[in-house]
Amino acid sequence: MSQAPHDAEQLIGYVELWWQAVDDLTTLLEQLPDEEWSTPTDLPGWDVKAVAAHAAHLESLLAGAPHHEVEIGEPDHVRSPMGAFTEQGVVARRDRSPDELINEIRSSATTRHTALLTDPPTDPTASAPRLFGMLGWSTEKLLRNRPLDIWMHEQDLRRAVGRPGNLDGPAGIHSADYLAESLGFVVAKKVGAPAGTTVVLEIEGHAPYACTVNDRGRGEQLPEPPVDPIVRLAMSRACFIELAGGRRAPENDAVRIDGDLSLGQRIVAGLAVTP
Repeated sequence: MSQAPHDAEQLIGYVELWWQAVDDLTTLLEQLPDEEWSTPTDLPGWDVKAVAAHAAHLESLLAGAPHHEVEIGEPDHVRSPMGAFTEQGVVARRDRSPDELINEIRSSATTRHTALLTDPPTDPTASAPRLFGMLGWSTEKLLRNRPLDIWMHEQDLRRAVGRPGNLDGPAGIHSADYLAESLGFVVAKKVGAPAGTTVVLEIEGHAPYACTVNDRGRGEQLPEPPVDPIVRLAMSRACFIELAGGRRAPENDAVRIDGDLSLGQRIVAGLAVTP
């Protein structure tokens, strides 16, 4: 069965979002003086250079390069086999210069981008290539995640070095919308709110996102936000992606909670959904 044209258009749209996000990330990295590459980020155990190395690792894998197993010791921030795999990619690049990391990101992304344009993805349900397919990811999930991952790491670097920006571009809007879809999971599963609970999430610059907990205890998106939800949360895009990304706690008054204050606070505390 052939795939609908809009499937192919959406997939290539994700590719172009990722391609722009890669350019934004590497352009930022090129602007950083050498001394800022050792600046700690919100990601435990990782400085600016480690974030760049992580991006280089994933982009190289997607371009077909092999993963190199190296000894990483027992760092406190590595808590899972996937975390160890990710850390190996960082440690393997520890001796590379900033220019080498930037060039690896760009060359790997160019290889992958060229391949995707030459043979555009059309089936969103097809298995993703290599490692991601082994993890059970579909082509759609991989392509949708790549602009989010790259843009989130760009924001990690911007916060670390005090260069805020690029919050309002297409990748930022895409990332916040994507992460907002996890609200039902957070409310129903992480927080354990009872059936019938309704929550509205208002992110500055986005349409309200609403969910309820159904009779089976599962979070379910609502087509229209209720007028009087049990909890209404409002915050900026920057605040939301920091919370949903598990980066840092919100500053005072950064989140407005209307309705059930206690439940709202628990939802805010549980918004982190990225690995």
